[in-house]
Amino acid sequence: MKFIKIFFFILLLAFVSCSSNSDDVAPEMQINREVANFLNQMVDIMEENSINKNTIDWPGFRNQVLEKGFSAQNIAQTDDALRQALVLLGDNHSFIVKEDGSFISGSNIDCPLSSFDAVTTPANIGYVQVSSFFGTDAESTVAFAESVQDAIEAQDSEDITGWIVDLRNNTGGNMWPMLAGIGPILGEGIAGYFIGPNDTQTPWSFSNGAAIIGSNTLVQVTDNYELINPNPKVAVLMNKAVTSSGEATAISFVGRDNTMSFGTESCGLSTANSGFDLDAGYTLLLTIAYMADRDQNLFGIPVTPDTPATEETIIQDAIDYLNN
Repeated sequence: MKFIKIFFFILLLAFVSCSSNSDDVAPEMQINREVANFLNQMVDIMEENSINKNTIDWPGFRNQVLEKGFSAQNIAQTDDALRQALVLLGDNHSFIVKEDGSFISGSNIDCPLSSFDAVTTPANIGYVQVSSFFGTDAESTVAFAESVQDAIEAQDSEDITGWIVDLRNNTGGNMWPMLAGIGPILGEGIAGYFIGPNDTQTPWSFSNGAAIIGSNTLVQVTDNYELINPNPKVAVLMNKAVTSSGEATAISFVGRDNTMSFGTESCGLSTANSGFDLDAGYTLLLTIAYMADRDQNLFGIPVTPDTPATEETIIQDAIDYLNN
């Protein structure tokens, strides 16, 4: 099984340098050579790796992008052409990071944050919030994972019979420390898959404090915590702002025994991005795979909760389920 390096802004940086030949440009188009090379380089990468690569008319795609960049005199003036390419991809998740750190996106999806009150639970129910996390260095990723496990350990006792896992407003970032952190509640084994455009299947899993893709450990906590009462009943909380890596965490609980989700559907960016280097210090974060649950049910769409709930009822609904 081919190993896929998944990013998710910023799941895992796997930058690939590529080059392109300006001869791809039609000779009658007097487009700036540097611009033509740059745009062709980008389209080459998209054609080779996009999740939609088998359904896009690539000659027409390339012509539209080059036409949009016709008046650009340098790479800094190609924003419109880059945005056109991202829109034509149709995945709503790919984006480009420019050298100055600014972003170009073709997405038309809006997934706003919600406000909600602090959560209070009965003594027999544990509560852990898994928030967004955008770090990528080893020290910060391990620290995040261990902070989630520390929160679990601090509450755990023989009296705890169920757990609330709160993913609301988790806008994504790096899924691997999220997975390593919530692992003691999630449990060991395969929790989901990435499915590529040619049906390549790469599992993600948790084992002994490690978040794993395929057979490769991406985040490993120093001292893995084990619940006093393993395999607990779990209520997962979601809202519209749960995005990308947040959705991957939600999907990790889909199909788990003694688990029910509550709230509203997620954002719908349950796909995986990988990073590719472009010229001039630009980076393309390209959608290359769909997420799927442990039973290989495909997403790429919003994750729908088992039980719809409003912000006014969601906590009590979860408590009632856990105590039933």
